[in-house]
Amino acid sequence: MSARTLIVTDNRTGTTTEVAINEDTVDTTAFEKLGLTVYDNGYLNTAVCRSAISYIDGDKGILRYRGYDIEELAEKSTFLEVSYLLIFGELPSRDQLEKWNTRVLRHTFIHENMIDYLRSFRYDAHPMGMLVSSIAAMSTFHPEASTALRGEDIYNSESMVNKQIFRCLGKLPTLAACAYRHRIGRSYNSPSNELGYTENFLYMLDRLSETNYTPHPQLARALDVIFILHADHELNCSTAAMRQMASTGIDPFVCLAGAASALYGPSHGGANEAALKMLQEIGSVENIPAFIADVKAKKRRLMGFGHRVYKSYDPRAKILKKA
Repeated sequence: MSARTLIVTDNRTGTTTEVAINEDTVDTTAFEKLGLTVYDNGYLNTAVCRSAISYIDGDKGILRYRGYDIEELAEKSTFLEVSYLLIFGELPSRDQLEKWNTRVLRHTFIHENMIDYLRSFRYDAHPMGMLVSSIAAMSTFHPEASTALRGEDIYNSESMVNKQIFRCLGKLPTLAACAYRHRIGRSYNSPSNELGYTENFLYMLDRLSETNYTPHPQLARALDVIFILHADHELNCSTAAMRQMASTGIDPFVCLAGAASALYGPSHGGANEAALKMLQEIGSVENIPAFIADVKAKKRRLMGFGHRVYKSYDPRAKILKKA
């Protein structure tokens, strides 16, 4: 009998089975021998994949990407550099980063038919609803990347996979900026070849009629840090949705739309918007005590405080406060 096993006895029948323990986990299929299914309501204690991409220690407030502490990456890297690290497993060389940046930024432009599609939404459409829909629509603009049309072999082609990575990274800021501009009743801005990734996003969001508009460098850097901090966070809801949809063999754009839909929820990425709405509802400092009293009485929810994983502090919050 190994010290690295779990002995399980079914008291109904007296049947005993030995289950191997590997990295503090057990293979639940072993319980099939006892005619049992493991029930974990809400996935509160279930691991469904092995990953070397990110690591979290909630008790100690640690977040790492590919072994690098998030504090170091936020201080020394850019979002596109961190994206390369997450996807390929190592930080790029200077030459690799230059080529990576060029390829991504080359894909920031979207088809004119996509612009027509975005303009067809109601004037008061929610930007995330527009974004989710336009990401899904991207699959119709790139039929060569459709598994329905080309088969699942597209996932076996490194060049084809990389092309979709460039498209997703490049076009998402443009689609998001157009959705925001639509909501505020402004004309859409085309991407600028003269600006970096995050600067370009701010440019598309905020430019009015200026011919030489450039986003404030401190704001651009702060937003780039925010992008880094949100680039990966283990198997959260939207990541799980992406993986589950991809397991069916569907094309990457529809999978990404599903992940964005999950992010839309107020208990996930939508909590950011919910926190802002809460602050607007509170309105002024003198209204805070009454609001907190309602929270304690379970009449209202306090958004933006606390975290299911981080029990001491969220390392991202410390970095954001500095930024």
